Amino acid sequence: MSTQDTAGSMTHEEIGAWWSTAITRIAPGEIDLRGYPVQELIGRVSLVETVWLLLRGELPDPERARLLEAALVAAVDHGPQAPSIAAARMAATCGVGLNNAVATGVNLLGDVHGGAGQQCIALLERMALLREEGASADGAAEAVVAEHRERGQRVPGFGHRFHPRDPRRDPLVDRVREAVDRGLVPPTHLESGLALEAALARGRSRPVPMNIDGATAIVYASLGFAAELGRGLFVLSRSVGILAHAWEESGGGARIKGPLPRRVLAGHHGPETRHLPR
Repeated sequence: MSTQDTAGSMTHEEIGAWWSTAITRIAPGEIDLRGYPVQELIGRVSLVETVWLLLRGELPDPERARLLEAALVAAVDHGPQAPSIAAARMAATCGVGLNNAVATGVNLLGDVHGGAGQQCIALLERMALLREEGASADGAAEAVVAEHRERGQRVPGFGHRFHPRDPRRDPLVDRVREAVDRGLVPPTHLESGLALEAALARGRSRPVPMNIDGATAIVYASLGFAAELGRGLFVLSRSVGILAHAWEESGGGARIKGPLPRRVLAGHHGPETRHLPR
């Protein structure tokens, strides 16, 4: 058979190269993920290890896989008051499929809700560059905090509108500290994150402790994940909670469940009722 495509001058090889990928090889009866036959991964490699494999190209060692898993578990859900969860639950009462409800929630994970982890990783990476240029962790943190305060911006990954101290912070920080002590990850990002927390607390009666976005940012940055993947991993984690809430709501029997109970009407600050002239 000729390698020329009948619809044009492109060869089959050129057409196949259009979506060429290093991630998956597919052939009749064969599926390789990063070179590993899928049948050899099934039952022998965990989902977290597979996530690492697909994103990074190689399987992680067990210690790093456990650290990644800890971060994914920590961010899995934050209750129906989170906009992404609330939206998914509302969608589930509107006659859409479960996949549509999950997609509705995931699509709300943007720069403000869900993006602080990515922003914090970028900040930690910037501090790492400052430290390579000779700044101390405390000096880099003071400079970053001063810049954000001058611009009237929040430092991503710190403070929480609900928790005085995020209960997910300590377990993740402790695990990164253990990984640093064992030489599994470098200390730079942990030191920078703790220095930021200390700088934000200086001169304040109430501290601004690290939240889940800051803690997971330290984990992902320490493991070598790019900042953009920090948001992707958060989405992957929170999708589990979104799915669980959408499924629960779909079994409740409610129809067109809006953001407020039916007895409560949204406030109105526009004109009083008026009529067109006759």
